[in-house]
Amino acid sequence: MKKIVGGRVIKTGVAIFLTAWICELLDWPPVFAVITAIVSIEPTVSDSIKKGVIRFPASAIGSAYAVFFISIFGNSPLTYTLAAVFTIVTCFRLRLHAGLLVATLTAVAMIEVIHSNFLFSFFIRLGTTTVGLLVSTAVNMFVLPPDYKNDIQNNIQSMANRTGKIIEKVFKDILEDRHDDQDEIEKEMVAELDKKILQTELLIRFQKDESKYHPLAASEKQQFQKVQDQIVRLRLIHYHMDNLINSPLRDISWSAEERKIILHAVTELTKALSDPTYYQPEKHQLELQQITEIFWEDNEEITKDSDKHPTKFPPELIILYELVAVYNLVDRFYNIK
Repeated sequence: MKKIVGGRVIKTGVAIFLTAWICELLDWPPVFAVITAIVSIEPTVSDSIKKGVIRFPASAIGSAYAVFFISIFGNSPLTYTLAAVFTIVTCFRLRLHAGLLVATLTAVAMIEVIHSNFLFSFFIRLGTTTVGLLVSTAVNMFVLPPDYKNDIQNNIQSMANRTGKIIEKVFKDILEDRHDDQDEIEKEMVAELDKKILQTELLIRFQKDESKYHPLAASEKQQFQKVQDQIVRLRLIHYHMDNLINSPLRDISWSAEERKIILHAVTELTKALSDPTYYQPEKHQLELQQITEIFWEDNEEITKDSDKHPTKFPPELIILYELVAVYNLVDRFYNIK
């Protein structure tokens, strides 16, 4: 069941309330502080701090340009244009990219509210920026602190399941001589898996950053290291499947019995990835031994008849090599030390 309101939305609401409340107590205009607080709720506390360090000087630049141009041209279209353009260019040149949006919004919003006491308004703006940054960072740290461990674990199992389906699809198409016809479907499945892997790698990066401020317990560290190793294995399996999909695999000379053995090994591999409880090390090794024997038999035949494929590996050898590699990776996926 999906959540109606996520943790980040709740934290944003809390940050807005506290920021506006503090500004009201200080008799400062809350709008600029609230804008800063909204954009400063990041996926991790680390990102809030890092980007906050950038957003503060960026906002100061935007405020300075707003004060400067309104003192020359007053409240006019030219003031809005120059303040925005100069803020964008300056932030870009100083590589304050994370603060560019809030700085530009600050510059154009200040023009409407500044009527006198330009220098005083500038320092008030710096104060409201500081309030927004500090409140949003504190809220991110103490209110529903980011925790991606469950999402990462669920993604790992989901990706293992998808990987198993891809393996089954690709090898069945090859063994049934439908590889060329199903090429686009196979590529689409691999591309979707790649997106999921990238998403999970991003969550792992978030969790690593978060652990600097909310350290993991010893058991959690061990589990977190395990899922990091598992996603490496899945990424390597993805690489091997991509190799198969993009290889010209025609004129396969296996007998019906050999195809049956290989297909059975593929089915067992798919079940093991789809259901962790199905994986049995002894059974896995037995299947691996059978396909390895076929691999070496084919390899021996090739060396005897070197004229058949003089400049490239035959398709049988490529297929078995990739299958053996995937079998070993699945074994390492479940037996991470």
